[in-house]
Amino acid sequence: MKTDLSEIRVALLSVLTRHVPPLKIRTDNDTTFEVAGTKEAMQGKQKVDGFYFASVVPKPKDVRFYFFPNYTHSAAFAGISEDLKKCLKGKSCFHIKKLSPEMEAEIGDMVRKGVALYQQDGLI
Repeated sequence: MKTDLSEIRVALLSVLTRHVPPLKIRTDNDTTFEVAGTKEAMQGKQKVDGFYFASVVPKPKDVRFYFFPNYTHSAAFAGISEDLKKCLKGKSCFHIKKLSPEMEAEIGDMVRKGVALYQQDGLI
């Protein structure tokens, strides 16, 4: 079980960077790591150079994992574990204070599934 926030951040970054490409890193600094698609797409009413996918944002008490496929394809992620549901605040933001190996694996599976769904929809 990871409880050190910097270890949790590194683990989440590792999960996301496994999918670069087809994802591209849009932001990578101490306060935000963000990945997006590589194709121009409509996001809301504006055209973007890559559809937003996910980000990792360290905070003083937790690490925030923003996972947009949970918002855009919510039915596909309805079966997440109770432990991960406890971390979910809103529709796509997970506040992670502790990261078990099972949660890390589940997040990895979610990201893999999200990439597949976005590829299917032509977003990445």
